Order: sequence, then structure tokens, then C-alpha cells
Amino acid sequence: MARVRLVVTADDFGYCPRRDEGIVEAFLAGAVTSVSLLVNGAAAESAAELARRHRIPTGLHANLSEGRPVGPARHGASSLLGPEGFFLGKMGFREAVAAGEVVLPQVRGELEAQLSRFRELLGRDPTHVDGHQHVHVLPGVCQVFAEALQACGVRFTRLPMERGVGGCAWLEAPARAFACAVEQDARAAMGPFARHGLRWTDVFVGLSTCGRHMSAHHVSGALARALEGIPTGRAVTAELMAHPGYPSVPPAGGSGEGPDAFSCSWERLHELRVLTAPVLWAQLAQDGVQLCTLHELDSKRPGEGTPSEATLETFLEPSPL
Repeated sequence: MARVRLVVTADDFGYCPRRDEGIVEAFLAGAVTSVSLLVNGAAAESAAELARRHRIPTGLHANLSEGRPVGPARHGASSLLGPEGFFLGKMGFREAVAAGEVVLPQVRGELEAQLSRFRELLGRDPTHVDGHQHVHVLPGVCQVFAEALQACGVRFTRLPMERGVGGCAWLEAPARAFACAVEQDARAAMGPFARHGLRWTDVFVGLSTCGRHMSAHHVSGALARALEGIPTGRAVTAELMAHPGYPSVPPAGGSGEGPDAFSCSWERLHELRVLTAPVLWAQLAQDGVQLCTLHELDSKRPGEGTPSEATLETFLEPSPL
């Protein structure tokens, strides 16, 4: 296997105190190297304090699909919101985008407001910006997202394109279909992302290892699939997306509507236990995997320019980070 430098990102930081407790536990155990903060999360302020206290590398988990907005949409009608004043939901937002019902300047306004709120909470720019429920790679949204990040000087994002996820038979059919749709959107988003100077890791895993499906075997296998064809000894960057934490207990948590079933599930605790167990890291060390932060990845690759769209189309050839 190629030499891999791996960023492990815990999503949904700020969603609820119990989720945050588990995420910080994983970070202090050395199993998580960065977090993505939901600035409209019920526990965003206390999560920001935890990030400052423990010096956790923190990015923005841009949210356009769950809970209440933080931007101009709070004060009036918006294509981003339903009649109750909440975002349209994981699939509802996707359906509205596909139908051409989402006004993209309103997306830009909400993204800018969330970036501003992040700076208020942390006192600095985010290390990276990705998308809650992968909304940042949706058609049209990805262009606005890239423009907003370029304008504020944030360079790093996530490209949720996991090689071979369509063949992961252990995934339930709806989860596999969603993962394939995300991968298709991510592939189409590479062009806009690259043209606006965004960068990401060479490979990504996490769509096939979420919740009950996370195990040392599945994580190692996903990395192995992603690295097929890469010469042994080549240095490769990778990101593992994770959702660890202690399960939410209603009514605490959420983004204005209370915690969802995903956050209340025992699967959050399962991910925490897998990530903090020695067996995973023993396997990854055997595979030549070394944990890193985004800052460390960037500092070890000086002088590298923005990848071209043509180069990116080869999938395993680009080195955007």
C-alpha cells in the first residue's frame, strides 16, 4: 500500500453536548484530528469553547438542510426554508435544488452568514469548510460554495468521492444509492472547486463506514480500494469522515428542531468505540497510515499549485492537498 497521511474528521460538532463530549474524547485519545462545527447547532457556543480549550483544529460544517438558518433567511421568506422557518431537510433540499426552486444568491448569503458566525465563535477563520449531509457538492450549490470560500480565503474542503462505494454490499440499498448520488455530485463539483482554488485530500472514505458499518476491517478495506493502482511507497493524503459521540437524548441537541434519529442512534457510540479502540490503529499502522492534520498536510507539500480540471479527471492522479 502507498504511504498514507490520514485526516480523521468528526462531523456535527456543536449538534449537542453529548455528541461533543464523545468527539472531544476521541480527539484527546488521538483518534480524531479535526472537527467540523455546525454553527447553527444547539451546542455551537459550548463546542467552540471546547475547541479553544483543547486546541482542536476546527472547520465549518456548512448547513443548508437541517434546522434554522443564521443568515438573512431568518427574517423573511426564503427558498431555503419550509413554512415553519426550518431548512428543507436532507432530501427536501436536494429535491428543491433539482427542481430549480433554490435561489442561489440566498445560498451564498447563508454561507457567508455561517462563515461570519464561525469567526464570532472561534475568533479565526475555519481550517476547512465541508457540507452537512454533503450539500456543498450539489449542482449549482457547489459553484456558489466555491465562490464563497475563495472570497473569504478558505482553501480546504471535502470531496466525498469514495472509490468502490457502489459495490459495498453491506450497505442497505437506500444508503448505497445515496452514497452513489453523493459521489456523482462530488465528481461534477471537482471542476468548480478547482477553478476557485479549493483543495482536498487525494482520497476520501467514510460513506461506506458510517455508523454500524464502521469497523477496522471496513476502514482498512475502503482505504485499500481507494489506493488501488497507486505505486507502493507513494505519499498519498486521505480523509476519513466520522460521526462519533454519545447519542443525543431529546430534547437536547439539534439545530432548532431537536436531535434527529441519526444523532440519537447507538451507532454514534459504536463509531466512538471503534475509533478509540487499539485494533483500528494497529491495522492502519500495519498498512502504513499516519494520522495528520490539514495544516500538517499543507506544510509538508510546499510549492504545489492548484490542480487542473483535466488532471483531476484521472481521479487518482491529482494531489490537491
